[in-house]
Amino acid sequence: MYNGIINIYKEKGFTSHDVVAKMRGILRQKKIGHTGTLDPDATGVLPVCLGSATKLCDMLTDRDKEYEAVMQLGISTDTQDLSGEVLKERPVTVSEEEVRNAILSFIGDYDQIPPMYSALKVNGKKLYELARAGKEVERKPRPVTIYDITILDMKLPEVTFRVSCSKGTYIRTLCYDIGVKCGCLAAMKSLKRIKAGVFREESAITLAELEKLRDEERVGEVVVPVDHFFEELAPVHIPDEFIKYIKNGNSFYPQQIKERRMFGDGEDVRVYDEAGRFYGVYTMKRQEGRFVPKKMFLENDLK
Repeated sequence: MYNGIINIYKEKGFTSHDVVAKMRGILRQKKIGHTGTLDPDATGVLPVCLGSATKLCDMLTDRDKEYEAVMQLGISTDTQDLSGEVLKERPVTVSEEEVRNAILSFIGDYDQIPPMYSALKVNGKKLYELARAGKEVERKPRPVTIYDITILDMKLPEVTFRVSCSKGTYIRTLCYDIGVKCGCLAAMKSLKRIKAGVFREESAITLAELEKLRDEERVGEVVVPVDHFFEELAPVHIPDEFIKYIKNGNSFYPQQIKERRMFGDGEDVRVYDEAGRFYGVYTMKRQEGRFVPKKMFLENDLK
């Protein structure tokens, strides 16, 4: 069984669940999970967790994302992208400068109303299920952050831009909101995710490429180890005489590690044995004078 993360390039037409299902067949293992959905028409970076790394799925979902999008002005649809049913059309009379100003005005924090065609749940029902049944319900605005927007090309009524944003941001809705601000409506024409946390488009592989690597017995070359996700944390090493405590998920004390330095209260560390095997992330509790487990990847989970 493989344990780690593979950076998959999701191609158009696949849902994120389709990718997971196909990878289970390719790699012949069940314990696989994705790190945040991409719409079927969207393409790009989809980190997929394998084996013990599935414990990271929620953490990876929380990371910031970066996208390239094409927005078409003068149209609105029920899905807020061009795959949906057209609701209204309006002439595009705004200037390029007005469009540019409208787009850049969204940099920063803003409250975004999630689209009806989304996997969010209201009263236990997924919004897209309600939308398909012809129902529309009130959705509460959610705070999102647009860190940066770069306009790459503008040939009205189309605009291509790159956006860096917080988790939970719907780029379809961002396009819709820009259209409202321009006074001429807008829908998303295409979307590509180029970055999710530390994973980038240039290192992503397609499912076909993964299948080829499997046939060549080279899958291990593209599996990113679990501890790579925590590379910003300081490593500590536990001598063999104390490693039994770590294997049982117990706490340990600063005097039981090889590193000799002060650790701050609440500081997270990566924990290894003397051979360099990764066991998990621990947090320093100064009041208790010990490290306590935060997220464990025990040896019996590792390949």
